[in-house]
Amino acid sequence: MTPLLPILFGMIAFTAGAWILRSIGPGYRVGRLLSAAKAVSIADAVALATAGGPGQYVKVSGRIDAETEFEDDAHRPLVFRRTRLDLHIGRGWESIDDQREAVPFELNEGLDSLAIRHQDLDEGLVVLPRESAGTAGEVPDRVPADTDPATKVRLRVQQVSSVEHAIAVGVPTLDPYGKPILGAGLGRPLILTTLETDEAMRVLAGDHPRRPLAVAISLVIGLALVAVGLAWAIADVLL
Repeated sequence: MTPLLPILFGMIAFTAGAWILRSIGPGYRVGRLLSAAKAVSIADAVALATAGGPGQYVKVSGRIDAETEFEDDAHRPLVFRRTRLDLHIGRGWESIDDQREAVPFELNEGLDSLAIRHQDLDEGLVVLPRESAGTAGEVPDRVPADTDPATKVRLRVQQVSSVEHAIAVGVPTLDPYGKPILGAGLGRPLILTTLETDEAMRVLAGDHPRRPLAVAISLVIGLALVAVGLAWAIADVLL
């Protein structure tokens, strides 16, 4: 047995952790971008938008504000709502109906404000969803005609209220009217969350609640094995 063996098994554990992360799907990429994006003030983001230079993917935070709003069933003032009906296909969910309601809104920080291009929101919208589940037989008029009545369906509602604080990640630019706005860009999505980063990560892994734990275990085991192998190799050299 040589020091290379634990190092090899450690690298295998690292690879397994990386594979599990990627298996989470788009949520993995959104979570990575949310954590890694450079945080700037809204004033700095506005300056980047007006500078007209190469785009930068940055993270800002502020209070949501809008000139007009609409209400949900509980009379909360909303600026964005997405309602999706999903079918359980294979091991995942496939959306068969996706409806959106939105009004122009922005993030404010002190006296500075930055508009959000809500049309760009897709997998980057990270909020606590309101969810109900059932079967296709319960909503026959909303699923394809050839759907097995026993197929699982879920209705997910994601909404953003004007009374919330939000974190947004995107590229600051100018809209056609010369107003600074944050949207998708550089091949990356617009991200908006009304949650703290740790809670947002849990929501992103919601369909795979055990996989983040498996990733953590794989990385810890991999790090321990590599450390053992390196210590062993150094000891062999010294002795």
